[in-house]
Amino acid sequence: MELPTNPDELEARARERLPEPVYHYYAGGAEDERTLAANVEAFRSVFLRPRVLVDVAGVDPSVELFGRRLALPVLLAPTAFQKLADPEGEAATARAAGRVGTVMVASSLSTLPIEAIARAATGPLWLQLYVFRNRALAEALVARAEAAGVEALCLTVTVPVQGNRERDRVHGFGLPEGLTMANFEGAQARFPDAAGSSLEAFIASQFDPSLTWDALAWLRSLTALPVVVKGVQTGEDARLAVEHGAAGVIVSNHGGRQLDGARATLHALPEVAEAVDGRVPVLVDGGVRRGVDVLVARALGARAVLIGRPYLWGLAAAGEAGVEHVLTTFRDEVARALALVGRRNLEEVDRSLLAGAP
Repeated sequence: MELPTNPDELEARARERLPEPVYHYYAGGAEDERTLAANVEAFRSVFLRPRVLVDVAGVDPSVELFGRRLALPVLLAPTAFQKLADPEGEAATARAAGRVGTVMVASSLSTLPIEAIARAATGPLWLQLYVFRNRALAEALVARAEAAGVEALCLTVTVPVQGNRERDRVHGFGLPEGLTMANFEGAQARFPDAAGSSLEAFIASQFDPSLTWDALAWLRSLTALPVVVKGVQTGEDARLAVEHGAAGVIVSNHGGRQLDGARATLHALPEVAEAVDGRVPVLVDGGVRRGVDVLVARALGARAVLIGRPYLWGLAAAGEAGVEHVLTTFRDEVARALALVGRRNLEEVDRSLLAGAP
């Protein structure tokens, strides 16, 4: 089956195969979805200054991150409940990511345990996690991740409370029978359904709104793995993350699913990059749909980007092959865009590429 490279067409193909509540769970944002739309629109508002008559016969879209040379500067962001999209879920995603040569960041709220994802992985694997009220949940998961060969931890800090995701209620989203948060076996039995969603009940019971930067220090005390902080949106917090030992930061507004009205991540990126000042890698997610978007993010200070919905549409449309299709499309688009703007590699991409910056 031939898959479209156009991201909107691929989303439409995925929607045909998904139950409506699942499609809207993946696609939706918080409240009026202004931030969700702004993430994408921010990239569309930036134009480039290509150079010509540059030898681009051998462009290189690869990037180094934490000692790993990745084939492309596009990582797979953590997304929950991937078996909703395909029966193999996270295992299919992990195999595709490794085959193309990039990182999968597995969600804590996955439908396979981290051990099973690691067994399927053919490339580097990170684990996204939260620090829960019951810290033993996070502590045990960190130990399991280390034992499974995970190479970095990604601490998400954008969910002190659950965002107001009205689409989920309108379309009656809930986990179907037999699908669980596999890393917390038995957790759903302890946290009965709330508003039709065991996820909402788990968040209400276990996500801790009292957390401070001390939680990062606590997490770092558990492990020698690098800890990347996901959800930084200001220069102030970027500096605090570095001061508290973060190995990297990800500029993220949780895909527009938490605070509606938060600015687009592309608009926050320059401020964060300036505050970090090269001390640790800066990554960004939210709204990345094309290879050109990757170059724009790079020009504004990101070492690499993460994608979420684009690969979920690939997974829903064609399973493992669909995820691989999305990643190879990004790899090819980044390489083509480098050639067309007259840059031989990502190190040559800087602000001089931009006709205007956000």
